[in-house]
Amino acid sequence: MRTVFVLFDSLNRLALGCYGGKAVATPNFDRFSRKAVTFDKHYVGSLPCMPARRDMHTGRLNFMHRHWGPLEPFDDSFANILSQNGVYSHLISDHLHYFENGGWGYANAFDSWDFIRGQEYDPIKALVAPPIARYREKFDARHYPIDSLRDGETITRQTSDKMAWKKSRGAINRDFLKEEADFPTAKCFASAFEFLELNAEADNWFMQLECFDPHEPFVAPERFSQAYQSGYNGKILDWPMYERASNSEQEIAEIRGNYAALVAMCDEYFGKLLDYFDAHDLWKNTSLVLTTDHGFLLSEHDWWGKNRTPYYEEISHIPLMVWHPDHAGQAGARRSSLTQTPDLMPTFLGLHDCPVPPGATGASLLPLLQRDAPVHQSLILGMFAGPVCVTDGKYSYFHYPRDLSGENLNLYTLMPAHMTSHFDMSELRTSQLAGPFDFTKGAPVLKIRLDPKNSQLGQDGQTLGDCETALYDLDADPGQTTPLDNPTITEQLTAEIAAHFDRHDAPEELYPHFGLAGT
Repeated sequence: MRTVFVLFDSLNRLALGCYGGKAVATPNFDRFSRKAVTFDKHYVGSLPCMPARRDMHTGRLNFMHRHWGPLEPFDDSFANILSQNGVYSHLISDHLHYFENGGWGYANAFDSWDFIRGQEYDPIKALVAPPIARYREKFDARHYPIDSLRDGETITRQTSDKMAWKKSRGAINRDFLKEEADFPTAKCFASAFEFLELNAEADNWFMQLECFDPHEPFVAPERFSQAYQSGYNGKILDWPMYERASNSEQEIAEIRGNYAALVAMCDEYFGKLLDYFDAHDLWKNTSLVLTTDHGFLLSEHDWWGKNRTPYYEEISHIPLMVWHPDHAGQAGARRSSLTQTPDLMPTFLGLHDCPVPPGATGASLLPLLQRDAPVHQSLILGMFAGPVCVTDGKYSYFHYPRDLSGENLNLYTLMPAHMTSHFDMSELRTSQLAGPFDFTKGAPVLKIRLDPKNSQLGQDGQTLGDCETALYDLDADPGQTTPLDNPTITEQLTAEIAAHFDRHDAPEELYPHFGLAGT
């Protein structure tokens, strides 16, 4: 068996025509839906980017024990397990977070990898003294807050405001996107086609083709942008802060149009891959899986982003389509069973007849390719130090902690790193050995007091103070506009959260933190 796993970042399910989207033309995603088995109730697990990837690698939720961080020494990565069982694994990615302090171990789990530079604030070129004055004239300060930087002066990561540094790097990258072939997504697909050509006669391989797009900043080649022009004439708006939406209707239309153009680019390049499958008849011996890590709010519910806001369906309910040569007769079929990101790991291992480690809590989706059958009664999802969401497919319940500060929480890790930095010394001085947990293979771990400023929420300067616990009926209110008051259902779903905590050997302090009864 050969497998191609295509992973986009921040691909909103409702942007795809095959999931009911109408704002963006997605003929190739729709074309694949007619070929593959499409999952209609697929959800995220741990949020955001790197926690989601740890779920994918390990087949279990990780947001209860730590936030964003590297693979842990005790983690079982599907890529490593494939390699141990004679299946060659290869990663192609422009996801910059793999190569920061908080992304260690993920790419290294593969037999080989190809890293494409230039997404977000990952520099395409090293420009020491960028033309900040020109950038101020070009980019809207609400999306590019670079006022603290001076034109023509040396700008370093350590001496600059963190957000200003990141946004200035993104502005620099724009200057070097001269041709469509310069865009990272184009380079990722070019690398994928090279891998397919070089290994056309080989068997037993797994290729992960991972594109950071359509993650912000929403920058697409002009030919895609032209189709989604809003008529807006102001400075560039393509990199929204994660905050309440207070923009004008025209500004919202412009930001959404920029996102739509990027989705359209992703769709076209994915179509090139489908064309390659057609031309080389890969459908007979190669599985193809398409999904994303999470969605993104484009002012729906009056929010931008994904971190602080409740995990509305636009964020949590994501696309998944799977093609398997042995199930060609199921082309175009839909599945309504609840599935989730951790299910990918046992599914990938099952595709290649590899054993699933006992620590995995996800379920292989291979049986669902033949017929729809329940694999989960309910799912929970969340971000460390944020709320927990639980869904049974009909109801969605956002359960916020009693203490919004996060000061009573601990991080459990053997890899003390945040997104871009190590834990600071004030954090490390709180360390003590704890555990082991049931998934750490007998090894104790460091128990480190959470400094709220270093949570994924705190990194964006955000709090949970204006967010509230809420219950929604997804059948009657798919847009989640009207919260329900139903204590019976709330009690049932709260018990489901506690059961999932038990199954994942959650730290004992999480139970009182969320007002749950422990076992």
